[in-house]
Amino acid sequence: MARVITKKQVKQYRRDFSSDVTARVAQNAVTGGDLLEIALNRDLVQDIDSSFSIKLDDWKVTHQMRSGRCWLFATLNLFRPSTMKKLNVKNFEFSQSHIHFWDKFERSNHLLEAVLETSDRNLDDRTIAFLLGDPIGDGGQWNMAMNLIRKHGLVPKTAFPESKSSSNTMRMNAILKHILRTTASELRAIIDAGGSLAEARARKDERLADIWRILCIHLGTPPEKFDWQWEDKDGKFHRRGTLTPQEFAAEYVELDWEDYVCIVNDPRNEYYRTYTVDFLQNVAGGPPVIYLNVPSSEMKDITQKLLEDGMPVWMGCDVGKQMHRQRGLWDAKLFDFAELYGTEFKMNRADRLRFGQTMMTHAMLFTGVDVV
Repeated sequence: MARVITKKQVKQYRRDFSSDVTARVAQNAVTGGDLLEIALNRDLVQDIDSSFSIKLDDWKVTHQMRSGRCWLFATLNLFRPSTMKKLNVKNFEFSQSHIHFWDKFERSNHLLEAVLETSDRNLDDRTIAFLLGDPIGDGGQWNMAMNLIRKHGLVPKTAFPESKSSSNTMRMNAILKHILRTTASELRAIIDAGGSLAEARARKDERLADIWRILCIHLGTPPEKFDWQWEDKDGKFHRRGTLTPQEFAAEYVELDWEDYVCIVNDPRNEYYRTYTVDFLQNVAGGPPVIYLNVPSSEMKDITQKLLEDGMPVWMGCDVGKQMHRQRGLWDAKLFDFAELYGTEFKMNRADRLRFGQTMMTHAMLFTGVDVV
C-alpha cells in the first residue's frame, strides 16, 4: 500500500522552511525575479572569453525559425564553406525547405511501412507507442540527412525558398499527424480483417497522394529541374544551365560526406561498438541510423583535430541545459541550482540517459576552438 503524505509531515516541512533564512531569501528573490539571473554563476560569467584561437564561421548565420529542422540546417551549413569557395561567393545557402519537404514525404512512407510491419502487435506495444507518439516530428539524425541527399539531391535556396509552414511547422505537422494516425488505423483494420499486404499498400499509396498534396500546399512543389546561375564576389556572372537536384548536389557539394560516421558518448553501453535504434529512420530501404560509441575524451580530440584542419563539425546536444540564451552563454556550471535550492542534483551521465534527464534535443556546428 502506498504511503500518504501526513499532516505531521507538512507541519514539519513548514517549520523547517520558515526557520531557514537562506531558503526565505531565495523565496523572496525567485518569486519576484528571473530564476536564471538569480542562479547565474557570476564568477564563471566573468571568466568566459568569447574569443577563440581557431574560428571558422566567416559566413552569414542561418535561422531555422519556429521549426525543429536544426539537424538539416547543421548539415547544410557543414556543406556551405566549400561550396562558397567553389562558387567564389561571399554567401550561399542550400534550400533547407527542399530537403525538409522530402523528409516529411519519405518519413510518412516509412511510418506507414512500419505500421504494416508491426501490424501483428498490440496497440499498447512499446514500439507502436513510439511510432504513433510523434509520427512526423521535425527532428532527425545525421544519417537521415544523408539518406535524403543521396536520394533527392539538393538545390540552392533561390530554387526553393522558405514558406510560412517551413518556418513555422506546428500547424502543418498537426495536419500530417492527423492523417498519418488515421491511415495507420486504416491499414491495421485492413490487416485485422484478413486483407492482404498488397491491399493495405494500395490504401497506403492513396494516402501518400493525399500527403503529397498537403505538403505541396504548405511548402510548394519541389522542382525536378532548375536553372542555375550566379554572380560571384568579384562581380563575374556565371550560367551553369539546367540541373536536377541530384546533379547540383554531385557538382557543388565538395565534402566527402559518405566517409563520415556519427560518433556518440553513451556510457550505458560498451565503447567502440556501433548501435542503432529500431525504426529510427526516414527513408524506407535506406541505410539505418548508426552510432559509434566512444569515450567523451576521444570525441573532444577528434572534434579539435577537425577544427584545426579547417573543418566544421556537426554535433548534437541537450541544448536546454545550462544555457542562457540572452547572454549567449552555455557552460555545464553556468547555473548554481544546488546552492540556490539547498539540495543536490547529482546524476552521472549514464543515469541521466537511463532516467530521461538528458537526450539529444538540438543539432548545430562546432565552428571554433581555443587551443592553448
